[in-house]
This record gives sequence, structure tokens and C-alpha cells, in this order.
Amino acid sequence: MKESRGFLAQPISSYYLLLVCTGALTGLGLIMVLSASSIHSLETNGSSFAIAIRQLIFLLIALPIGFLASRLSISSWKWIARFALIGSVFLLLLLQIPGLGNRVNGNTNWIAFGPVVFQPSEFVKFFMILWAGTMLARHEEAKSVQSNVIVVLVPAFAVIMALVMAGGDLGDTTIIAAVLVGLLFVSGTRMRWIGFTTVIGLSLIGALVVTVPYRMRRFLAVLHPFSPEYYKLSGWQPAHSIMGLASGGLFGVGLGASRQKWGNLAEAHTDFIFSVVGEELGLVGTLAVLILFALLIFAIFRIAMRASDPMIRYTCAGIGCWIAVQVVLNVGSATSVFPVVGITLPLLSYGGSSLISTFLALGFVAGAALRDPKLISSKQARRS
Repeated sequence: MKESRGFLAQPISSYYLLLVCTGALTGLGLIMVLSASSIHSLETNGSSFAIAIRQLIFLLIALPIGFLASRLSISSWKWIARFALIGSVFLLLLLQIPGLGNRVNGNTNWIAFGPVVFQPSEFVKFFMILWAGTMLARHEEAKSVQSNVIVVLVPAFAVIMALVMAGGDLGDTTIIAAVLVGLLFVSGTRMRWIGFTTVIGLSLIGALVVTVPYRMRRFLAVLHPFSPEYYKLSGWQPAHSIMGLASGGLFGVGLGASRQKWGNLAEAHTDFIFSVVGEELGLVGTLAVLILFALLIFAIFRIAMRASDPMIRYTCAGIGCWIAVQVVLNVGSATSVFPVVGITLPLLSYGGSSLISTFLALGFVAGAALRDPKLISSKQARRS
């Protein structure tokens, strides 16, 4: 039987799919950040374009970082991975130093060095995936990828999650916990161990929700965001997000014509940009975004499955889990399926730390695609 000659059967297809989806989502993100932030930017900066210009600057920084990440050798990545856990702990400890850690919306998860402000947890996600990929590769080579992996990964991830929670960031803590479960699954760990770890993690997250009143109100507001009890407090954002999505119809009210961004929907250009997409571009726009994310995640996991080096394979799979979980949580918050957790939509939402860390991770995946043995052999064959 002859091998399929379709585009998806070619080794280069996943690489191109990764680039196209990343470019399309990033380009749409710039447009939607400009639209969603224009009113807020005019009120706070005196210019409708100030926030969008900053996002463009972040993109100009992220692009060369992503390119360099795609060209970095495997040996260099493995050397970086040796210090990834220590570096993650160091970054998160900086948040606890008075004068460095900035408190925004009740969470201390930003570090300020003069005019430079960044969110360490965004980079910690990638560093922890890189470290975990290296550890899983070592255990695979030693043929001990079972309970030993739990003993190695879970304590390290628990320390990182505790440090993130010290700043009050439940959203990123949940993402890191979900990435851990995903890595355990792809590593072949027995389901009973994964189930045990998941139950403990969900119990701890549940305790963090129940014991903090404002988190509990957010959780309850998901069920009744329009009720008088929750609407003016915890239900305000999900209620107006639903209004925006509902008013968009099939094709939307038109680019730039959102009503909810006029002060009704807080964080319209960050956490709730998906709602603005739905209002201005309609169901067609939201479906296009979801399809692009689905294709991006498909490309990442396909590249992971084709990787010959186990460290590259596990790291790419972890990145796929990270982006998939973050998309699900953000879209779930915007549609009031999940409580508001305060996380961005990758590549679309405003935020330099999120954009740069995502490009760094996707650059790693692009480099893995370019190292595909079949892709290298096909290039050599065309040259000869």
C-alpha cells in the first residue's frame, strides 16, 4: 500500500500548521486587543492606542525570543533544564521581597524592576515543563517511569504551586497542577496513581476555594450570575461576558462596535477578550478562534509524538497540556462554565509575560519539529 501523499502525511505539515495557527491567533490578538482596550486605554492613558502599542512592543520582543528558542540545540535545552527548577523557585521567592512584589487585583504575582514589570508564574510554567521533561526522559531511559516519577515530580510541583499560591494566584496554580497530571498521563504512569494525585489536588484546590470568601462567591456566581445576590459583585463579569457573547449573534455587531467594553466588562482586553471576540465577530469569530487553538494543540501533540528524543517528546506534550488547559479555563470563565480564575487566553489576550513565555514555548516546539528525522531526510533527498 502506497504511503499517503497528502499534506498532513508530510513531515513538514505539523511545523507549518504550528506557524500558521500561531501567526493567525497572534494577528487576531493584536486587532482584538486594540478593539477591546480602546475605551479603557483612552480613560487611563489619554490615547486609544496606548495598550495596543505596548502589546505590539511585547510581540516585537517575543518574536526573536521564539526564533532563538527554535534554533537552540537539544544539548543547550538540557543544560537549561538542569537549573529550571531552581530558577523557578528563585523567581517566585522574589515576589515575597517587599518592594519587588507588586499587588494587582488582590494577588502578589508581579515583579517590578523600575519600568519593567513581569509575571514570574508565566515563565515558571515553561521552566517546570522543561525540568519535568528532562526528569521523565531520565526515568524512561532507566526504565522506571512509574511510581518513581510520582516521587520525583509531585514534591517539586507541590513546592512551586505553594509559592504561586503564596501570591494568591489560584488560576496559575490550577494550570500547573493540570500540567502535572497531563505529564504523568503521557509518561505512562498507572491510572490509580494519577487518580490518587488528581483527587488530592482537587481536594486542596476545593479547600482553597471554600476557605476564602471571595473565591467561594465566584464559584457560586457561576450557577446564577444574573441573580440579585451575585450580579453586582462576583456575578458582574460572567454576566456581562454572557451578554456580550449573546448579543454577537452569528456574525457579530462589527469590529470595534462592542458595547460591553464601555466600562461594563472589566478586563475586556485580558481575561475576557474571548467575550469581545464573540460580541464583535459573532459565533463565526469564536468558532474560528477555537478551531485555530484546536489545530495548534493538535500540531504540538503531533510534533511531540514524532520526536525521537524523550526529553523533547515529554516537554512538547507538557506545552500542549499547558495551552489546552489554559484555553479551556479562559473560555470556560468567559462562558460562565467555570468560575472566574483570572488567566489570559494565550496569544490573544493583552500581556507581555504571557505572550513572551508562550512564544518561548512554541519556539521550543518549532525546533522539535525541525529536528524530525523524516523531515531532515526529506530535505536531504530534495537537495540531492
